[in-house]
Amino acid sequence: MEERSRKMLKENLLEVVDNQLRDQTPPEAKETYERLMAQGYSDQEARELIAAALSNEIFEMLKHKKPYHRERYAAALDRLPKLPWE
Repeated sequence: MEERSRKMLKENLLEVVDNQLRDQTPPEAKETYERLMAQGYSDQEARELIAAALSNEIFEMLKHKKPYHRERYAAALDRLPKLPWE
């Protein structure tokens, strides 16, 4: 993936994370953000970790051609800062 596409993808994922935090939908995103901040992560780091969990959920949806699975996403958020693919 070229650098420009990678940057756009990251910006779009972070925008979705910002929307999730603002709307508290799902509430696990806001809870995870607050937990990561309390653990000493910066705002940017916390949002990027949540974006990593989100990107993994999107990948799983596309790979298996299945709808969004809130429980799987919430579980990935709960495991942060450990990344879903680790």
